[in-house]
Amino acid sequence: MKIALVSAYDYAHPGGVTEHVRHLNAGLKRRGHRTTIFAPCSDQDVARENADLVRVGRPVPIPAHGSVARITVSFHLTNRIKHYIREGGYDVVHFHEPLMPVLPVTALRHSESFNVGTFHAFARSNVGYYYGKPLLKRYVRRLNVRIAVSPAARDFVQHYFPGQYRIVPNGIDLARFDRLTPLPELNDGRPTILFVGRLERRKGLGYLLRAFIELKAQIEDLRLVIVGDGPMRRWYSSFTARHDLEDVVMAGYVAPGELPRYYASCDVFCAPNTGDESFGIVLLEAMASGKPIVATDIDGFRTVISPGREGLLVERKSARGLARALQTLLQDPELRREMGSRGAETARRYDWERVLDEVIAIYREAPSAAPVLKLRLEPTMSPR
Repeated sequence: MKIALVSAYDYAHPGGVTEHVRHLNAGLKRRGHRTTIFAPCSDQDVARENADLVRVGRPVPIPAHGSVARITVSFHLTNRIKHYIREGGYDVVHFHEPLMPVLPVTALRHSESFNVGTFHAFARSNVGYYYGKPLLKRYVRRLNVRIAVSPAARDFVQHYFPGQYRIVPNGIDLARFDRLTPLPELNDGRPTILFVGRLERRKGLGYLLRAFIELKAQIEDLRLVIVGDGPMRRWYSSFTARHDLEDVVMAGYVAPGELPRYYASCDVFCAPNTGDESFGIVLLEAMASGKPIVATDIDGFRTVISPGREGLLVERKSARGLARALQTLLQDPELRREMGSRGAETARRYDWERVLDEVIAIYREAPSAAPVLKLRLEPTMSPR
């Protein structure tokens, strides 16, 4: 099939939706399909290096749900988008966050193909959906199939736009995380906690840092490694300096190829997020690495982790709860091994090859994907 993947987000900036689109594109090509990605891109070099990418507009940062969405908001692109979608001859156009401005919603308006929409987001409320519902519902009706990456994402969008949504989760490339050696600088036997995420308030790193201060008095040589960058990096760096937290390693942005070795270098992975998460891809990465998890008990994480099986869930915004759960795992090597082993088993359910099977099965519902049977109808002569 010939497939267009339309993403609202800056293709040059790391993020869950962008990574999902990258892996989906690569997997579809492995299966012999022809793919094109349409997305805004802030880096011309990234656009040139990705032969499947058509750069549509320059993204601007827009605050949203405690994070920052890098999307294009230029309405001057309307005719260009219409041309790409109408003239491309696509069997399927797959929209990721189909109601986001400007690219996905404009492409959906003009698409005459089989339209599939994946909803990735979760939030307690959405002002845009609430006030835009009278306009947006006509676009939702243009979707032949609606997908949500988790029950949390489904319940969120279904509140505003009722209908049938199929659950197709985010995938993970298990081979990336299999039996890797730890980083030499972290392979010294010291107990290590790992955090991976964007440095913004909703990721909850402040609560983990406060838990770490409490744990330092209980566990000798404890270390916290922080992977990620974002608007609060300076604040967190200042916090660690004020509290003399020399055992906190601020690794900054880590390239995807190097990230799995950070997971391999930790004893426990911690996700202290405070909410607005539709899915726990970082939890899956930790599980695929065979690491036990301490995470907050929020909707998106309950989709992935079963409390007491792959890790421990604690009340959100609770530094004390994080400290107690981390201490439980750090002081019990056997429990860590058991949870890590069960996590690796769970992660196999989310292997990208399985996810691809589900997505392609949906694509094959497109009329152009099925052979057309031309029946020759003979007139029937009734006896007189």
